[in-house]
Amino acid sequence: MSTATPGAPPASPYTPLLDRFADATRLTLAGRDPGAYHGFVNPPVYHGSTVLSPTTHDLLHRTQPYIYGRRGTPTSDALEHALIELEGGAGAVLCPSGLSACTLALLSCLTPGDHLLMTDSVYGPVRHACDGVLRRMGIDTTYYDPLLGAALEPLIRPRTRAVYVESPGSYTFEVQDIGAIARVAHARGMSVIADNSWATPLLFRPHDHGVDLSIQAGTKYLVGHSDAMLGTVSANAAAWPALKQLHGDLGLCVGPDDLYLALRGLRTLGLRLRQHQENAVVVASWLKQQPEVLGILFPAFDDCPGHALWKRDFKGTSGLFSVILHAAPDEALAAFLDSLELFGLGYSWGGFESLAVPFDLPSQRIVQRWPDGSIGVRLHVGLEAPADLIADLAAGLQRYSAACPAREDAATC
Repeated sequence: MSTATPGAPPASPYTPLLDRFADATRLTLAGRDPGAYHGFVNPPVYHGSTVLSPTTHDLLHRTQPYIYGRRGTPTSDALEHALIELEGGAGAVLCPSGLSACTLALLSCLTPGDHLLMTDSVYGPVRHACDGVLRRMGIDTTYYDPLLGAALEPLIRPRTRAVYVESPGSYTFEVQDIGAIARVAHARGMSVIADNSWATPLLFRPHDHGVDLSIQAGTKYLVGHSDAMLGTVSANAAAWPALKQLHGDLGLCVGPDDLYLALRGLRTLGLRLRQHQENAVVVASWLKQQPEVLGILFPAFDDCPGHALWKRDFKGTSGLFSVILHAAPDEALAAFLDSLELFGLGYSWGGFESLAVPFDLPSQRIVQRWPDGSIGVRLHVGLEAPADLIADLAAGLQRYSAACPAREDAATC
């Protein structure tokens, strides 16, 4: 990276866009400087580790903008500065996966003996990191109800240093009152960390609501084509020095080809999100009317926990939501999912393709709201024609019903 003062926000070679333009315009301009690259529209992809210095003085005093590939290249700079524009933060760092971005953000503001407040609806691997890595470091975690809002204050201890939000929640899609949580946290000197992968900064800007560290699993909507791994963390001015220092100390970096794919995906992010939203609303609305379906967990629907907060704070919805099905034997779930033609079975989301993943309701908070035996399926609605997706799901639900034993109990399929 640049030789700017350690901990200071990075000096940008790009003209600040701020809020002078609409999001669609900013997506086409952010992180681009054709004049610096002989007129080429896109930043070049730098494959390299070693950077040569012209003199011993330059080498030892690091007078050049770049000193080593792991510390940054013009390609990584382009993506970082695009993220700064979109997130509205003071600086941004890039990580090799979304999970590494989550753990980096946590470790940048926690030390042994500290206490963390973690939303109970958090992405499973982050929970695993809290119960494993953080616990081994002497950091204690308390999981809180994501719908508490400011009412989480009684959970704060003298050594509570951070509160982590994920809104909407993973699998169960509760929307949190992030502004209220941030006000309580900052009054007690705590940091606020947010996983904003579902919305991206186009639909929700965490820093505008008091968040110190804003995370994206860039693997998802930012890349958008299921062909690269990436995590990003944006920091406000207060959180930036510690984040930047730890990022460098851990040697985290992203390969040039993945950076290129993220920059390419960035340009169509707005278009893709609008289509994901349109398709998801059509598919979810149809599913809600089906007899096999107990409910839909989708922030855009008024019966989803936190819908009023979503309506207040978010600019739209993405294509990810969950379906709760009536109780059925395992073979019925397999009959539903295994023969789907357009919904692949895979744990990711955010790409152009539709995906389905069953999940264990008893391990999720939402089990409190649904009858025993209910089945959860998370769907990512891709860019296919909604009519084709509905036909695929309709055939699957027919198989689901056919595989259920005949029962008089209306609470089963």
